[in-house]
Amino acid sequence: MIFYQEERLAMFIDGANLYAAARALGFDIDYKRLLDMFASKGRLIRAFYYTALVEDQEYSPIRPLVDWLDYNGYTMVTKPTKEFTDASGRRKIKGNMDIELAIDVMEMAEHVDHILLFSGDGDFRRLVEAVQRKGVRVSVISTVRSQPPMVADELRRQADNFIELQDLAGTIARVHHHRDPLGMDAHAAYDPGPR
Repeated sequence: MIFYQEERLAMFIDGANLYAAARALGFDIDYKRLLDMFASKGRLIRAFYYTALVEDQEYSPIRPLVDWLDYNGYTMVTKPTKEFTDASGRRKIKGNMDIELAIDVMEMAEHVDHILLFSGDGDFRRLVEAVQRKGVRVSVISTVRSQPPMVADELRRQADNFIELQDLAGTIARVHHHRDPLGMDAHAAYDPGPR
């Protein structure tokens, strides 16, 4: 990874795409560790996280994550999903955030030196090319190690740097603690005392 300490950085996270890539590699992301890691690489100006939300559900499994991110250093960009019926009569849910992400990247390009794009979506190739013409470096974070690869080849080629998500797993993976039947952390239950 090539970073310069004085660089102004901005993170743009395609939530659904990053989640799918991490799951394909077999780990969950600790978003605090992710933010801390890239904040240590330069001057982090903003970290955007994009996701669509199903609004008519009583409980959304993504809502706790969205709320946590919103209170812990991320700028949340959400919109309600749209429900439609496809040609064969099946109910489908659509929630594409590509336009919102692209507009924010273009608006932020004049305020940053380096954009970190957490997505493998090939539709972003022209966006990457456009901000590069403005003198902004772009690193794409995704994976080629899943089957199939989660990053489009054209996006990977266009980026100034490609960062393999699996190579970051040791730093950004969420650590799962085993709990006993009483709900206590296994490590917390054993206290050897002072040594």
